[in-house]
Amino acid sequence: MSRLGKKPVQVSEKVKAEFKNGVLEVTGPGGKLSQTIDNRMGIKIDKDGILVEALGESREHNMLHGLIRGLVVNMVEGVTKGFKKELEAIGLGYKANIEGGKKLILAVGFSHLVNLQIPSTVKVTVALTPDKNTLIVVTGTDKYEVGAFAARIRAVKPPEPYKGFGIRYLGEKIIRKAGKAAAAGKK
Repeated sequence: MSRLGKKPVQVSEKVKAEFKNGVLEVTGPGGKLSQTIDNRMGIKIDKDGILVEALGESREHNMLHGLIRGLVVNMVEGVTKGFKKELEAIGLGYKANIEGGKKLILAVGFSHLVNLQIPSTVKVTVALTPDKNTLIVVTGTDKYEVGAFAARIRAVKPPEPYKGFGIRYLGEKIIRKAGKAAAAGKK
């Protein structure tokens, strides 16, 4: 049995959970999320919270037990607090704009603008950091959707190792290379 899987997921009064026909629906102030639960797992909802039970003793049941509980925790956290990823575009002339609330337009040193369709499950805002870099904030209730869209934005222009230009997560450390000038001095 998974040790974490045995713990019930605490649910506040604001959050309502319902399990029918293998689908768990969690509704809260942030929105509504649903997740299909594997038929090898059982869900019990009571005043203590949501309890995930493994319906067998095999290794697969044990692995699924912790996974499903983790997904339930993310659902509850998503509808109460939500998730946020922050990215910054570092480079001369690197900019981001939102067009019509549905498209993110990036100018990141290419000969063309990059257009990314914003999924309906996430919200994107653009601002400037105090050191004049572009800050892109992706928020939403679904942890997977927020992380996946933030990764798509970063994949447009990942940070390069020499000067660090590109799109990176806020606070991400880039391992920098010395370059030719430093290597030439080692002769």
